[in-house]
Amino acid sequence: MKLGVIADDFTGASDIALTIAEAGMSVTQFIGIPDADAASGTDAGVVALKSRTAPVAEAVTDSLAACDWLLAQGVEQIVLKVCSTFDSTAEGNIGPVLAALADRMDAGPVLVCPAFPENGRSVYQGHLFVQDQLLNESGMQHHPLTPMTDPDLRRVLGKQLEQPVGHIPIGTVAQGAKAIKAALPDRRAFLITDAIQDVDLREIGKAAFGMPLLCGGSGIALGLPGNFGTHRARDDWKGNNGQGVVLSGSCSQATRGQVARYRQCAPSREICAADVLDDAITFQEVATWALKQDRPPLVYSSADPEVVRASQERFSAERVALAIEAFFADLAAILAAGGAGRIVVAGGETSGAVVRGLGVSALEIGPRIAAGVPMVRPLHGQLTLALKSGNFGTETFFEDALRLMADAETEDVK
Repeated sequence: MKLGVIADDFTGASDIALTIAEAGMSVTQFIGIPDADAASGTDAGVVALKSRTAPVAEAVTDSLAACDWLLAQGVEQIVLKVCSTFDSTAEGNIGPVLAALADRMDAGPVLVCPAFPENGRSVYQGHLFVQDQLLNESGMQHHPLTPMTDPDLRRVLGKQLEQPVGHIPIGTVAQGAKAIKAALPDRRAFLITDAIQDVDLREIGKAAFGMPLLCGGSGIALGLPGNFGTHRARDDWKGNNGQGVVLSGSCSQATRGQVARYRQCAPSREICAADVLDDAITFQEVATWALKQDRPPLVYSSADPEVVRASQERFSAERVALAIEAFFADLAAILAAGGAGRIVVAGGETSGAVVRGLGVSALEIGPRIAAGVPMVRPLHGQLTLALKSGNFGTETFFEDALRLMADAETEDVK
């Protein structure tokens, strides 16, 4: 194995795995830290953790364990994969995990860039933009777990680290890899790196040759596979015509629009935190309902920010999150056992819960459905999944994903 990735959630893991696979590397996504070596011939390994919103100490411990496993597989470089909207709190977890990894790997300068231009994320003058809006005006300021109220990534990361955070501006990046390399200090430093288009990320990737540690969104991987001289043909991918189901737990603005759209053309059931915690609804009941539908149904807990806040105030944010995740985990297991062959999941925490509920330990990366979202399936399995970050996809993502997952030959959806 040449390239390793530690992803702080499950959809982010699939996102960067797709980028690496499309660049020609053989990649496997592992669910949690594996207890055995990777199969021979694996060029890149992506370890998916649930560390984005975990307690800081737990996130650091799990990330270091993933690092140790990847190093034992022979990797030459590790990427800490974070969300393209840099989701975190004032305490972490990006900074503490990144510092611990840098210590473990004895890293010098570390480039940090969450830019993903294909999905409208760019970094300019150290500030993160979502399309043409600053991060704190994009809707991310209302995120129920990691509200992002400051677009200046230097300040965001600086609050999580003991040392100052540096910056490599777009003027340097635009001059190419040699200029980026020349701008690096000869000591450990964490450097927010501007990028506004894919060519910037490819030059950042070239400049990162030989650096043990990087941090960013999936876009940072665009220029990395070429450093290892590996190119493999993608395996054929067969569609799955089993029953489809959509499970949505993300409360992002993009996902709420997708839910509203899909509800107009398919049966749907809303899952309220209060109903779950008060035992007014059960996953067995919802599974029975879903499997009886003639059209792929939608089961969703996605709600407006004020609704989420009301539930959190009544039950606590942690209790609400755990209850909804457990509900979707149990629901997914019954749906798969009942014959569902295509499951579309929206939201990183929800995706993690679904994968755990299914008992999956590793995923094969298939063709893309949309930017940042591939089809995936358990190794040697038939069930086809789409694990979508809450902020990704067009308004028609759910119906597009179900259609493409059923087709034997897949085309990109723009």
